[in-house]
Amino acid sequence: MFLVLVVTEELREFLARARSGFGRLIQVLIKDEQLVLGAYREPRQSWDKDYDHFLLPLLSPLEPCYILYRLDSKNAQGYEWLFISWSPDQSPVRQKMLYAATRATVKKEFGGGHVKDEMFGTVEEDVCLQGYLRHMTSCSAPAPLTAAEQELQRIKITEVKTEISVDPKHQTLQGLAFPLKVEAKRALQQLAERRINYIQLKLDTEKETIDLVHTSPTDIRDLPRRIPTDTPRYHFFLYKHSHEGEHLESVVFIYSMPGYSCSVKERMLYSSCKSRLLEEVERDFHLEVAKKLEIDSGDELTEQYLYDEVHPKQQTHKQAFAKPRGPAGKRGNKRLIKGSGDS
Repeated sequence: MFLVLVVTEELREFLARARSGFGRLIQVLIKDEQLVLGAYREPRQSWDKDYDHFLLPLLSPLEPCYILYRLDSKNAQGYEWLFISWSPDQSPVRQKMLYAATRATVKKEFGGGHVKDEMFGTVEEDVCLQGYLRHMTSCSAPAPLTAAEQELQRIKITEVKTEISVDPKHQTLQGLAFPLKVEAKRALQQLAERRINYIQLKLDTEKETIDLVHTSPTDIRDLPRRIPTDTPRYHFFLYKHSHEGEHLESVVFIYSMPGYSCSVKERMLYSSCKSRLLEEVERDFHLEVAKKLEIDSGDELTEQYLYDEVHPKQQTHKQAFAKPRGPAGKRGNKRLIKGSGDS
């Protein structure tokens, strides 16, 4: 998942101070598409005596957060820090996914060289002082991973995959990942809730974002007129129809590319961003796309065409008639066929 969240100046200032050795604890929250400072604590005693007293009151049972906790040990970069991802089970799934996808961004903003260890927790027992001590013991000895440690391991694997595609200049076959603007995300959520039935999206090739064009109510008769004749677009259409006596509402994704009237840059960007957009839509908005279509013009989008694409006819293959084999052991005598030049 590719997310671009703004880091507030206040948070950036506190992270810079922390890298210089100041502070004991920094809490990071996500508010209004921004990474913001949640809480800040100065050291009072040793790291282990401050730990539970500072950390536990900040763990909300309903809201995830990141916590950077300074230890008393040092490395070549300065003081070493513990990076904690708090994601309680009762928090909304959308929030948990957003924090998991942003974890690498926060760590990079702070500076990975200062992080000695990382923990992931869903309950206080995972991240309290005793939980951290158990974590250190499990890291130094071969032992079965706890559920929280398995989750951290899974996030680390995902994080590696995410980091591969952060820089658009180095994107290859994995596809580009332009971030969705807030209006586009809101429209996709409304489509998931069946409050609208059509979305048109476009790429802002200069800002490298995916923008909302409009969400005008659309039925099948209107659909061909929604397809621009001079520029590419992405479309999501809620196809309401009946199939075998059952009423269905199928989400159809349409990628319209009007031939070579578009620039080479547009064709390449739209083609490269398509797969990553669909991954994000299906994962983050729980929109199951029943059919993905690529068209040149809106004239193709007839009612019969949509129905046949969403419910393709089963191909029946007739087995070719096989000539029966002759009886075994009665093939006759072998004959030698001579060419005209043989004696």
